[in-house]
Amino acid sequence: MSTDQITGADMAPVRPRPWDPVVRVTHWTIAAAVIVNGLLIEPGGTVHVWIGWIALGTLALRLVWGVIGPREARFTAFLPDPRAAMSHLFDLVRGRPREYPSHNPAGALMAYTLWACLAVVVATGLIMTDGKSPVTIAEENAAVAAGDWSVLVDEEETGEGREGGGDVAEEVHEVAANLMLFLALLHVAGVALESRALGRNLVRGMVAGGRR
Repeated sequence: MSTDQITGADMAPVRPRPWDPVVRVTHWTIAAAVIVNGLLIEPGGTVHVWIGWIALGTLALRLVWGVIGPREARFTAFLPDPRAAMSHLFDLVRGRPREYPSHNPAGALMAYTLWACLAVVVATGLIMTDGKSPVTIAEENAAVAAGDWSVLVDEEETGEGREGGGDVAEEVHEVAANLMLFLALLHVAGVALESRALGRNLVRGMVAGGRR
């Protein structure tokens, strides 16, 4: 195509496509799990463990979708780049952020950091519960509530030598969970700032899918 054949439509900037349903569902499921388990539910309870397993499955789905999903959802579309993230933040502060077909560099770095924290939280949670399913934990709690303490005795017998490792896992679990909550606050602040700079509601795009 010659230069004089290029139209204004050809030179128009590429608009981001709507977020696909898997990206939206996994995003909000993980967000809800972090908020509920971090702020609303008593740690160590059956509901807390159930939510942890749901978060594990959701994270696994998102990681798989990052390989086989649409172009905007794949990891290759938003590889972590700290220098690009800092450059984007400077542009955002100046009120001139660029549009990206997928996550912007700062959002990409935040996504990878949150996923890493969630993986640590889930892994340490599995260590703390010996990998037991929520059903098993609920049955054990019910047995204890009914006065059957043999379950706890069995755990003490089989858990010898793991107390130190369990303490470390608990500390790491708590630190990673608190870090996720802090990062989530930063993420919300960044979304609000960028929504204002771009003149459109980014949250609405992650809810309904429209990003134009």
